[in-house]
Amino acid sequence: MVFGRGRKAKQEQLTEPGETPGSAAEVSAAGPAGGAVRGSTGPFDVSEIENQDGYVDLGALLIAPQEGLQLRLEVEEATQRVVAVTMDLDGSSLQLQAFAAPRSEGLWEEIREQIGQSVGSQGGQVEEIQGHFGTELLAKLPASGGDGSQGYRVARFIGVDGPRWFLRGVLGGEAAVDREAAAKLEGLFRQIVVVRGENPMPPRDLLQLRLPKDSAAPAPKAAPDLEQPERGPEITQIG
Repeated sequence: MVFGRGRKAKQEQLTEPGETPGSAAEVSAAGPAGGAVRGSTGPFDVSEIENQDGYVDLGALLIAPQEGLQLRLEVEEATQRVVAVTMDLDGSSLQLQAFAAPRSEGLWEEIREQIGQSVGSQGGQVEEIQGHFGTELLAKLPASGGDGSQGYRVARFIGVDGPRWFLRGVLGGEAAVDREAAAKLEGLFRQIVVVRGENPMPPRDLLQLRLPKDSAAPAPKAAPDLEQPERGPEITQIG
């Protein structure tokens, strides 16, 4: 597994690392705001796991390793702050961001509306679909091909509300349009552990990401390859 660093211009049953994630049927239920009912299927809060051994520690996110997985940390140029991590696997990608959320309510319903407005302002289209994580957004943005032809760039947004946190994923490549191609990344998404911390934070503030503390040490067996951050799939941001 490779770990990299890139630039960012602007802005289920408890599944331990290495175990098989729950089936699609186990994770398809949606909550009242259209988000997934996490139950025992994940993603998880750090309080819901026995220990952190075997995960790649990125601060706010703990990532389960998998053979062939690449991780790219995305850095905001102006502040040099790590603002996202992207998982690359088998030609598809999953960008991850975790945010502080209110104790009493989730963010996903409101954020879906804002993503739709942002995509629409760029001449794109969004469609709400039902997926393994409840209500998802399929977004299409105008894009130019290498030969000058006009087409669309497609991304699939998934969101999960947790205890005082919200986790957003953006699937790109084949995983955005093909459920079979997305299966491995969706399985890794279910295994993510969010470390919210106890400090008070305004809702929507990004939870802090960082390079692993032991990134200079030999990587564990089947650990993600660590590269230097590059820009990943991004259509909108949570302001």
